[in-house]
Amino acid sequence: MEMASADYEVFGKVQGCNFIKAAKDKADSLDLTGWIKNNKTGTVGGRIQGTKANVDQMVKWLSEEGSPGSEIERCQLTNQQAIIRPDYNKFFLRF
Repeated sequence: MEMASADYEVFGKVQGCNFIKAAKDKADSLDLTGWIKNNKTGTVGGRIQGTKANVDQMVKWLSEEGSPGSEIERCQLTNQQAIIRPDYNKFFLRF
């Protein structure tokens, strides 16, 4: 099974609308690992790791769906790569 990793930053109205909690719930449902946090610039960023198919589903959620009340402008991906094993054992919130 192909494993993947990607760093992301989500732009738009993504703070103050439970975005990071909803993202954690979505990542947990997809059995992904990594982290998410609010950035000082008003964006949300983090890293997701897991099967390529599940990472792709999470990227779609981060790009198009988000939490109720969020207004996503775009999701910028960096450091997309295939990995042997995840760096984390769960998905967590960073502060």
